[in-house]
Amino acid sequence: MQAAVFYGNEPRLVVEDIPVPVPQRGEVLLRVTACGVCHTDLHVLRSEVKFPAPAVLGHEVSGVVEQVGDGVGNVAVGDSVVCSFIMPCGDCRHCVRGAEDLCEKFFAHNRLNGTLYDGTTRLARADGTPLAMYSMGGLAEYCVVPASDVFPVPAEVGLEAVSILGCSSFTALGALHTAGLGLGDRIAVVAAGGVGSSIVQFAAAAGVSQIIAVDISDEKLSAVAKLGATHTVNSRTEDAAARVRELTGGYGVEVAFEALGSPATFATALDILDDGGRAVVVGIAPAGSTGTIDLARLVRRKLQVLGSYGAKARTDMPALLRMVAANTVRPQEVITRRYPLAEADEAYQALARGEIVGRAIIEMS
Repeated sequence: MQAAVFYGNEPRLVVEDIPVPVPQRGEVLLRVTACGVCHTDLHVLRSEVKFPAPAVLGHEVSGVVEQVGDGVGNVAVGDSVVCSFIMPCGDCRHCVRGAEDLCEKFFAHNRLNGTLYDGTTRLARADGTPLAMYSMGGLAEYCVVPASDVFPVPAEVGLEAVSILGCSSFTALGALHTAGLGLGDRIAVVAAGGVGSSIVQFAAAAGVSQIIAVDISDEKLSAVAKLGATHTVNSRTEDAAARVRELTGGYGVEVAFEALGSPATFATALDILDDGGRAVVVGIAPAGSTGTIDLARLVRRKLQVLGSYGAKARTDMPALLRMVAANTVRPQEVITRRYPLAEADEAYQALARGEIVGRAIIEMS
């Protein structure tokens, strides 16, 4: 099969032929249909997030079940499925209490070492050199996924579009859960990329009355206005905090979602909060990044800063699929570019240049 390989010595992907992986007990082999182009992969490519190399990245995947390992009973060969980037083990202390977004085995084995939960990878180069897996390693024609992380896609739903459910939409839904969003809340979404676009769409679907999108790109702001943002603010050309307060009667928002992962956007999210407001930090920042906060304001104004990494795969992925089937959310409207696997590197270079509005996907066929 072909796979886009990251070698770790420069921020680029090389497409090459590697052996098709074999699923082990409790695992599924997928023929990948599409894989989302995510900013988190870009952090790995830029060595801003520590990860072993050589590796196959890609963690927003949809596909068709090609083979199942022993003990798999939830899907069968030929099923169309989608996966989440957090692959719950199901039996660590966090998974058993329902906090799959904190799965210990996922973080200890996959995010630190690039393996599945027996401590080994399923991928290797033609010469036998092991290839680390970022989640399932979806930038390839085939990938292996734990059976706990494959979810059947309704027949009426397009398989390519739902690939972005696994991170962009999954992360957005988790952020809304973390926020404890109320319909009367005024919200702002700081950074209108793939995750920010999904937050806007979900909040609009939930009936939130005021959704303010903040970004430095008029093109991205125009796109999220079509997804449900009631107001847009270009923070490059105007004072974002002053404008948000103007739009909210002088107060600020109850919830600000930070969807990029930078000290500047974190500061903006805090600046636009009303008293008692909640800043939900969603964007993945380069390792070692820090943000600052006025501790006196934090205490006196009763602000909250909440981290949100993702949702809970076994309950939230089926819920997302139901929402897509009901046309409540429309992932196809967030996807603005499509690339073949041969152009995977160009897709990430375009992402690095800030050219991708919403989400791009890599299509395998």
